Amino acid sequence: MSFDLKIGMKAKVEIIVEMKDTAVAFGSGGVKVLATPMMIGLMENAALKAVDPHLPEGYATVGTDLDVKHYTATPMGMKAYAEAELIKIEGKKLLFKIEAFDEMDKIGEGLHGRYIIELSKFMERTEKKGKI
Repeated sequence: MSFDLKIGMKAKVEIIVEMKDTAVAFGSGGVKVLATPMMIGLMENAALKAVDPHLPEGYATVGTDLDVKHYTATPMGMKAYAEAELIKIEGKKLLFKIEAFDEMDKIGEGLHGRYIIELSKFMERTEKKGKI
């Protein structure tokens, strides 16, 4: 099956940092700033939104790898956002350039791999795994 994806596809997602988004809430630190796992989640979500709407019915992408740096803290109440750009396509394997920002700084960047899956087959294999 061929997919209608092109290098350069982009998406952006943003949030206002709330308590639920902090390192304290995630258990990844003791400060009330944007948690690294939350920043990574924003980056993955931007990558997903860049391509998943363009896939045929019954297909989606799943994250496969991350290489991310988190540079600086973002306080509660400040906007944070992530942008993803599709930079490489190898069959069903996709590679994204990902960046995150707050209202003052670039707060993180890296690369993110995703893989195109057929949802029904993926879930069937996953459910079998849980019954072993």
